[in-house]
Amino acid sequence: MKRLVLLVLFGTWTSSALIRIPLRQMHPIRTQLRASGLLEEFLKEQHPDTFSRRYVQCFPPGTPSMQLGRSREKIYNFMDTQFYGEISLGTPAQNFSVIFDTGSADLWVPSSYCVSQACVTHKHFKAFESTSFQHDGRSFGIHYGSGQLLGVMGRDTLMIGNMTIEKQEFGESVYEPGSTFVFAKFDGVLGLGYPALAEVLGKPVFDNIIAQKKVDQAVFSFYFIRRADVATIGGELLIGGTDKQFYTGEINWIPVTAQSYWQIKIDRIAVQGRSLVCQKGCQAIIDTGTSLIGGPPSEILTLQELIGATPSSIGEFVLDCTRLSSLPHVTFVMGGKEYTLTPQQYVRKEMLGDKALCFSGFQPVDIASAQGPLWILGDVFLTEYYSVFDREHDRVGLLCPLVILVIW
Repeated sequence: MKRLVLLVLFGTWTSSALIRIPLRQMHPIRTQLRASGLLEEFLKEQHPDTFSRRYVQCFPPGTPSMQLGRSREKIYNFMDTQFYGEISLGTPAQNFSVIFDTGSADLWVPSSYCVSQACVTHKHFKAFESTSFQHDGRSFGIHYGSGQLLGVMGRDTLMIGNMTIEKQEFGESVYEPGSTFVFAKFDGVLGLGYPALAEVLGKPVFDNIIAQKKVDQAVFSFYFIRRADVATIGGELLIGGTDKQFYTGEINWIPVTAQSYWQIKIDRIAVQGRSLVCQKGCQAIIDTGTSLIGGPPSEILTLQELIGATPSSIGEFVLDCTRLSSLPHVTFVMGGKEYTLTPQQYVRKEMLGDKALCFSGFQPVDIASAQGPLWILGDVFLTEYYSVFDREHDRVGLLCPLVILVIW
């Protein structure tokens, strides 16, 4: 589909029905580690049992597995993440940058009592400075690939854009595992998944927004800008609906098949028109907290072979940058419509000094569900298609975005 080109100056549009949160783009943690020569050491530290395998799994065998309806979000979900935005907590407001993550359902930020190295370089929530803070008394833990993030629960006023959510439950982390969060530009995570995915019982942020009648529609949507300059606007999260100035065509609605993740059915996946993986349909989650596209290891290995990607010594799949124009297209068929990625869209290109490196945007993950193994459609897919999340009708919408040139 041919895309229109639109020149936009962010901040010039207004809409009382939508809450707009600008998203910033950062260098993925993996890119930072590679540039500093620490990537191999990091992978050995985080996954010593699987490092010697042909590939490094996002969810390695032997770690606490996915329990249906419960979050076992792994640190690798954030290793390649590029987009984050701003929120505030407390009275007076304390500002934090967070990943808006449809693959989890908890809100957490670092506590002023955090003892981890990661907390030294990030903002801390100071409960004693907030006049609206309420102590909860419960503890929480979120299992990541490198260990368990630990903290205590509280309630306070949350601000997202110009929207105020009262008595929002959230976690104050007092221990953050591993070294990934040391390199992260974001302070915490704001989960936008279903309540069943939450580690601690209660109302996740979007459920509170609905309960407090802060929006006319129980809908939020994401627009990501591919390859925006780092540290500039990288897109928007819109709470309360969609913005037709960001997309063209009609929304293709796909029913949610399980209400924990935003899980949908893929009809089939084709490589240059041939369906050799997901031939009889498969389940997928739409995950803004993951950059790459993940799938069952055996099928991903087949897909890597079809696009000509070969494994490196540290588990990444590498391609020849000079051959990108000759690589096949990969098409995901969902809701009866085709969503095609070109090689330029599914290949990640990085510069290491004056040398260009090309990596596959597909990665093996091993996540079970009642409906079978799950695929993950992360930012590699979502930067190419506008995504809409509808809690009222339990459905996900996908459609072609407008190409937007951003001017500060």
